[in-house]
Amino acid sequence: MAKLYRFWYTFGMTYYDRIFEEAIGNYGLITSAQAKAIGIPSVELVKLAQRGRLARLGYGVYKLTQYSPAPDGRDAYADSLALVDKDAYLYGQSVLALHHLCPTNPSRIYIASPRRIRKKLSKGIQIMDSTPCEELEWYEGLPSQSISLAIRTARGTVMDERLREAISTARQKDLIDDETAHKLERFLNEQAS
Repeated sequence: MAKLYRFWYTFGMTYYDRIFEEAIGNYGLITSAQAKAIGIPSVELVKLAQRGRLARLGYGVYKLTQYSPAPDGRDAYADSLALVDKDAYLYGQSVLALHHLCPTNPSRIYIASPRRIRKKLSKGIQIMDSTPCEELEWYEGLPSQSISLAIRTARGTVMDERLREAISTARQKDLIDDETAHKLERFLNEQAS
C-alpha cells in the first residue's frame, strides 16, 4: 500500500510541485543536484525559469519566484551559501550579523568552504577560508561557524568594543553560556595586551 501511495504521490505531482515541496523549506532555493536527487532533470529547471516560475540565481541555483522572503534578511545568507558550494558555511562577521549581535559591514557576506572556490561570485560575497569548520552549527537552517568561533575569527576585522557587545548580546539571547562568555572575554583581553 505504501508503494502505491508513493507512486501516486510522486507521479501525480508536476515537476513544479515537487520542486516547490523541496524548495519551500530551504528559503525557496533548489539546486540542480537537489532536483536530480528527487528525479527532476536539470533541463526542467531551465524551462521553469524561462516560464517565470523559477529565478536563476547562478550556475545550478534557482529560487521560487512565488516565495515570500524571511522578514529578517536570512534569505541573502541562504542565497549566498547556495551560490558558493553545498558545503559552504557562514564565517566571522556574517555569523554575528545573522544574529544581530553587533554592527557589521552589511554590504558583504563572509563565507568559507572546505573546497577551493573558483567560480565568479557577486561582489557582495567574500570567500574567506578553504578549510573545514571545526565548530560548525546550524542556525535557522544555515550552516555557520559557532558564535564562539565567529567572535574569535572576527578579531582584527571588528573592533574589540563591538566584539564585547556581541559577547554580551549573545549571552542575553542564550546563544552562549556564561563559561563561554568568560573565555571569550579572556581571549579578547589577552589579544589586546
